[in-house]
Amino acid sequence: MADQPSQPSNVPAATSMVGLRLAPQISMMSGAFWGSPQRNKILLLGAAIMAVIGATAFGQVKLNAWNQPFYDSLAHKDLRGFLDQITVFGVIAGGLLILNVAQAWLNQTTKVKLREGLVRDLFDEWLKPRRAFQLVHAGEMGTNPDQRIHEDARHLTELSTDLGIGLLQSSLLLGSFIGVLWILSQKVKFEVNGHGFTIPGYMVWCALIYAGTASWLSWRVGRPLIGLNSERYAREADLRFALVRLNEHSDSVTLYGGEQDEKQRLILELEHVLGIMRRIVSASTRLTWITAGYGWFTIIAPILIAAPGYFGGDLSFGGLMMVVGAFVQVQGALRWFIDNFNTIADWRATLLRIATFRKTILTMDKLGASENRIEFVETVGDKMTFDNLEVATPTGCTTLSERHVQIALGERVLIVGEPGTGKTMLFRAIAGLWPWGGGRIALPSSAGVMFMPRHPYVPLGTLRAALAYPSPETDHTDEQYVAVLKWASLERLSSSLDRVARWERELSDDEQQCLVFARIVLHKPHWVVIDEVLDALDDDARNRVIRLLEVGLKEAAIIYIGRPETKHRYFRRVLHLIKDPRGVCFIPDVDAASAVPAEATPAVS
Repeated sequence: MADQPSQPSNVPAATSMVGLRLAPQISMMSGAFWGSPQRNKILLLGAAIMAVIGATAFGQVKLNAWNQPFYDSLAHKDLRGFLDQITVFGVIAGGLLILNVAQAWLNQTTKVKLREGLVRDLFDEWLKPRRAFQLVHAGEMGTNPDQRIHEDARHLTELSTDLGIGLLQSSLLLGSFIGVLWILSQKVKFEVNGHGFTIPGYMVWCALIYAGTASWLSWRVGRPLIGLNSERYAREADLRFALVRLNEHSDSVTLYGGEQDEKQRLILELEHVLGIMRRIVSASTRLTWITAGYGWFTIIAPILIAAPGYFGGDLSFGGLMMVVGAFVQVQGALRWFIDNFNTIADWRATLLRIATFRKTILTMDKLGASENRIEFVETVGDKMTFDNLEVATPTGCTTLSERHVQIALGERVLIVGEPGTGKTMLFRAIAGLWPWGGGRIALPSSAGVMFMPRHPYVPLGTLRAALAYPSPETDHTDEQYVAVLKWASLERLSSSLDRVARWERELSDDEQQCLVFARIVLHKPHWVVIDEVLDALDDDARNRVIRLLEVGLKEAAIIYIGRPETKHRYFRRVLHLIKDPRGVCFIPDVDAASAVPAEATPAVS
């Protein structure tokens, strides 16, 4: 599920992204592409696309040249010539049709490969140890990673492919037809006081000035769309999060009768989306005055520009249509920016969202780099040690009542603390998720330590996979699966090992916790660290869990972090947590982590 989104603002953060330089973003994403396993396949597809577009440009040059004999045969009422040109047209059009189909296939295949490469890269960076957890503290840039990896990545790859192929096609057409148009400009003659003269490249210069003016106007009018599109995607992600959250907690909402309250929250999120969309509509409408006006005038512009040559008698009707055709092709290439400005603005907004998200992920390793950190040591002995441990939290410093603590195999240790003393922060510190503070934590080999957070996690898939997580299902036998289910009093599920289900919906909270304890027993770690799980269980479930640990993990050390009222004969040793509000505090600052010199930025893999 997505992280809690930040509160929307009118245009603020996302719109300010427009000021970010585009080159570093493209450079970083290009580096990610170059390191992608999909690189060679995408380059081969790119080479094939260039070949197809080059062949298409050649065919369109031939088709433009076909205009003169075809229209001349019409003007002269030459039936035989007309039929011959129809045959020529069939050959040229047939070849272009084949090339169009090939280009469409290459276009769609490239989108698939680009998306595969980008999403796999984001998966690799996001799911490196501890980064997903630390991203929670990344503020605006770390919100809704699901939206950025799923929707934004899809959108970016599709836009990049369409714009890239369109730009390449326009560039090749421009290169092919600008020479043709330059030569044809010699036939456009002007007469002044009875003297005839030509302007070298007359039609070319007219096309450049015409398209350049329209492109400049499009940029000036349409630039706000970049920031507005970026803000829209952020607000769409917030709305999607609100909908998913409501769906997952629909039972609680119904029991509380909170439908109207939830509806108001959804309406508020929807209004934020609609407000941005209204601004995009206004900006797009202003841009349409430029793009549509340019498009309509282009219909008659080449004829008006070439008219002196035709009415002067040097251009035949077929020659005029050939000049017009070449002008239209050059204009089509030059107006690529105008026709696609809306899409370019959308592409840039999406690129900035993906690039800043990826950069934020990379900076997670530098989060709090200047702060004091706990020293983590992996030992090969049979003791877990805490020396002068201090955990820096946003509200103060958490320490243990004993400055030097050793826990041996087989011990049952209870660490208790009042609410607000930082029990979960201690749990995260021992697990290495929260490294800020001081002192030393010495853990045995990580393969022999398992951590159990207060909220059970049951992955999607079969029950067998949920029990084996994160190991392969084949690491354990059916007999072992059945045995741990029986110990956890979940033997009714023994026949459902290979059934795929949303187990978190089929099992009660207590049953889910028992299932997770069964998973731990199945893995048989030497050390287990538990965060406040028993406190939330009823007496029956708590006793079942204790029996499960006694039977399945006799030799293991169990460290339980809980409340002072947690009393059970199972725990033979008690440690206390102390919170010092005046002690060392630490609040993660992702902006400080991002503010590192360019040469210090982690290499893109």
